[in-house]
Amino acid sequence: MPTHKNGTMNARTFEKFREVVYARSGISLGPQKAALVSARVGKRMRALRLDNHEEYLDYLLHDESGNELVQFLDAISTNVTSFFREPKHFDFLAEALRKWRGQGQKRFRIWSAASSTGEEPYSIAMTVLDALGNRGMDVRILATDISTRVLDSCLCGEYDAAKLDNVPETLRKRYFEVQRDRSATRFRVRNELKTLLVFRRLNLSEPPFPMRGPLDVVFCRNVMIYFDNRVRARLLDEIYRLLKPGGYLFVGHAESLTGMMSDFRTIQPSVYLR
Repeated sequence: MPTHKNGTMNARTFEKFREVVYARSGISLGPQKAALVSARVGKRMRALRLDNHEEYLDYLLHDESGNELVQFLDAISTNVTSFFREPKHFDFLAEALRKWRGQGQKRFRIWSAASSTGEEPYSIAMTVLDALGNRGMDVRILATDISTRVLDSCLCGEYDAAKLDNVPETLRKRYFEVQRDRSATRFRVRNELKTLLVFRRLNLSEPPFPMRGPLDVVFCRNVMIYFDNRVRARLLDEIYRLLKPGGYLFVGHAESLTGMMSDFRTIQPSVYLR
């Protein structure tokens, strides 16, 4: 069955794309995502000058370099984020960091598991510096995502002014440089924050991960909603392995580990203790 003349994707082809997405990213696309997949595949078709979805599917499946798979997953993955999203998590993080520092801890390892365009890991970095200062502390924040496109944005660290609406003025002045041109005002993250961060591509559906641990905190927010229970369970087991006893896992406010076979203990909604 070829692509319909109006450019919509037929059901069989959509199912093939769903299988590829699930097998290679763990993301489970429901039938209501057909229009989204069709539109985003269309972008790759135009880039490659291919005429229909079936041609692109064949190209994707037979690209031995693997480069097109990365481009495809970049196009499919949804990246919705903001600075200090779900702000209670950052208040909780600041309290935990101060408590650990008070107990003599000087080494801190934090993982932002789905970093998107960088707002979450940079929010973590601002929280860490605000809570601990930048002297005498060994801090590393790992930021990972499956999308190379958004990781490039993370590395660049430049944001439109509207993106910083949730950043308090004191933090904006301290951690961002203003970049002005004739058309717009943008803000660039200062090196003081960037030096805390390491960015890497990582597929959360393919544990075990290369990190050694132990980690103090893991942010894995608003990503497990795209996974089925099998992928979620494997991911949670791996996060549990990497966290130190007494370390914390943050998930999105719309997510819950209720009903999952897990050794995590609930501290409050969306915050769990190893």
